Amino acid sequence: MTGDDELEMLRKKRLAELQMQMENEQQLNEERARNAEAKAQRQAVLRAILTPEARERLAALRMAKPELVADVEQQLLMLASQGRINRKIDDNMMKDLLYRIVPKKREITIERK
Repeated sequence: MTGDDELEMLRKKRLAELQMQMENEQQLNEERARNAEAKAQRQAVLRAILTPEARERLAALRMAKPELVADVEQQLLMLASQGRINRKIDDNMMKDLLYRIVPKKREITIERK
């Protein structure tokens, strides 16, 4: 094998690596675009079923308990897709919903004997 053959083989290998990298980046960009589109659709549905006050309450709660807000939003989206929400959810309804969803805190008492 001559030096030219080795050089050509290295060039082909590098070209194949670059093509693979570009394909991976393209797939990643497509996935990001799909995720962004899905998030925009979820936000549009939430905007349609929640009053501004209820959305503000969820936004404030997201700072402290993001997993809880994600669960609540998922449940709301599921109910909306099933057609079980027939009017906008206002702040009072959101408070009631959150009160029912948030687990009750256990009171711990220590008795000394």
